[in-house]
Amino acid sequence: MVPSWPWGNLAVTLFLSSGSMEPAFHRGDLLFLTNFQEDPIRAGEIVVFKVEGRDIPIVHRVIKVHEKDNGDIKFLTKGDNNEVDDRGLYKEGQNWLEKKDVVGRARGFLPYVGMVTIIMNDYPKFKYALLAVMGAYVLLKRES
Repeated sequence: MVPSWPWGNLAVTLFLSSGSMEPAFHRGDLLFLTNFQEDPIRAGEIVVFKVEGRDIPIVHRVIKVHEKDNGDIKFLTKGDNNEVDDRGLYKEGQNWLEKKDVVGRARGFLPYVGMVTIIMNDYPKFKYALLAVMGAYVLLKRES
């Protein structure tokens, strides 16, 4: 079930794992996403999209939109902190994204909430040390 908010259906689903969207978003920020398929995609909007052959969704800004008379929309994305557009990230031979590629649209964020998860994934020894400290704390508290 997706909670209902004044600005529509909202799903909290994504931690940013890279710095490609700085300064708008930082690594570890928790994004609040919506996905209204009927809403038009516009340049400047931040979208989350999946590319065939990649497991992790990408969060980048729409920089160009091509809208045909029949309503079909194709668009190009780029990370705010990247030098070039995302064509190098799309599947081979793909130059534009379509609405079907969009997983969600960024509507808000909580800064750095996901850093603990990222640190534990980047530094596995830290994760084990933290578990050891927590285990020792539980054992010591139990004895007192």
